[in-house]
Amino acid sequence: MLRGLIVMVLVLGGIVPHRAIAAEGVSKRPNVIFILADDLGWGELGCYGQQKIPTPNLDALAARGMRFTQHYSGAPVCAPSRCVLMTGKHLGHAEIRGNQQARKAFPEFAEGQYPISASVLTLAQLFRDQGYATGAMGKWGLGPVGSTGDPNRKGFDLFFGYNCQAVAHSYYPSHLWRNADRIEINQRPIPGHRKQPEGDVAMGTYLGETYAPDLMIREAEAFLDRHHEGPFFLYLPFIEPHVAMHPPRDRVERFPKEWDAKPYRGGNGYLPHPRPRAAYAAMIAELDGYVGRVMEKLKGYGIEEETLVIFSSDNGATHPGNGEPDFHIGGADPVFFNSTAGLRGYKGSVYEGGIRVPTIARLPGVIPAGVTGDYPSYFADWFPTLCDAIGAKRPGGLDGVSLWNVLSKRGPAPKGSVTQGSVLGRNAMVLVFPEYGGQVAVRIGNLKGVRQGLKTGRPGGWEVYDLAADPGESQDLAATSEAFLKEVEAVLDREVDENEVFPLAVDAPVTSAR
Repeated sequence: MLRGLIVMVLVLGGIVPHRAIAAEGVSKRPNVIFILADDLGWGELGCYGQQKIPTPNLDALAARGMRFTQHYSGAPVCAPSRCVLMTGKHLGHAEIRGNQQARKAFPEFAEGQYPISASVLTLAQLFRDQGYATGAMGKWGLGPVGSTGDPNRKGFDLFFGYNCQAVAHSYYPSHLWRNADRIEINQRPIPGHRKQPEGDVAMGTYLGETYAPDLMIREAEAFLDRHHEGPFFLYLPFIEPHVAMHPPRDRVERFPKEWDAKPYRGGNGYLPHPRPRAAYAAMIAELDGYVGRVMEKLKGYGIEEETLVIFSSDNGATHPGNGEPDFHIGGADPVFFNSTAGLRGYKGSVYEGGIRVPTIARLPGVIPAGVTGDYPSYFADWFPTLCDAIGAKRPGGLDGVSLWNVLSKRGPAPKGSVTQGSVLGRNAMVLVFPEYGGQVAVRIGNLKGVRQGLKTGRPGGWEVYDLAADPGESQDLAATSEAFLKEVEAVLDREVDENEVFPLAVDAPVTSAR
């Protein structure tokens, strides 16, 4: 039986080279599963301090593997973060740097986001070229069906789920996609947005016939049934806990009624809900359940110990809204759940709460159990790491560094030391984000520079934070960081390409104090 399954769960973890696997007595290349959560906050898992929402499967994954404490997504929002993950290029070089609908530039497409180009190599293409079966179940967001960014054209033998992020605002949509086939699943779909300013908010009003996440996890299990002999790469970008919130009633009712003193009426977008806190907790508990089902499949086929499992999130927890001040966007309540665990900012922000994400990697016999990875790393690192994991030659032009030595504890971390002003052998980690007012962030060692408002007409100056001493980013050190800021500006000058679709002037002159 072909053995070896590396599982990337929620989007970050570690990868095992074929050489190292063979050294452990595994005769075949490892398989890989990458599980990616959607808008899961830094503090929303039990193994990251969550007190209210049970996540036993993810906690067990961390107990048997490595839990990262300074891992960053590719961007503060969905599509660009996924582009960084899939291409290994940070936001200074990535093609997709924001959430733009494809129809803005390509009116022939009714749904989907701006597509990555035909020339860009993705992780899935690399795995397919190495002889792996490739599958993705969940949310894509990198190009409509039939475009250059179609998941089938970017390396996936099978895609099943939401092609378009906007459609994924509903958990009871009219359709999902299986490759190029539109699969109708609800004759009476539930829209992802509606307000109900008055009257009783009834849960049943916003529940449909077929719950899309149930179909996607079943499709993932079926993929494992077909390909458990390997080798395979399975990408699972699940949609939880992204709003709108409308999980099935029985999953909501497992949580205390006393949590919810008032309903959410849709004033911050998405759908109303009579028990918004319970609904949000149910979504995260569901996500944890999917991880458990994947792990049970691996165990059942006897390939659990030959599987690298990686889990992460595409960005931080949902940000505040203005319509209903007791809730964040979509009725989420990250304050109640302590979703950022003390970090500053939320989704859409380059502060830590918007980009530092829970990340776990597990591969028994290779990744030590119950260890913590406390060095800085981010989504761009997974491409070179996975190349090393399967013994593939790394393509040119990658921005990340391989985490394999760190994951396997077989050798030193990639050259360089945080205390010496470098991060895992790289000069810096770079985020260039043209949305939410236009923002940039650069981390070099323990210092991080942030600028905001670059597209507002009133760009702010640099802020500087020492993340080792001040992870909550409360003490701005810009006034005494002249040398560091010169280094940051040199990094941006060197590392940021022009991008006509997602433009941002990273050197905009300061016009206001912020």
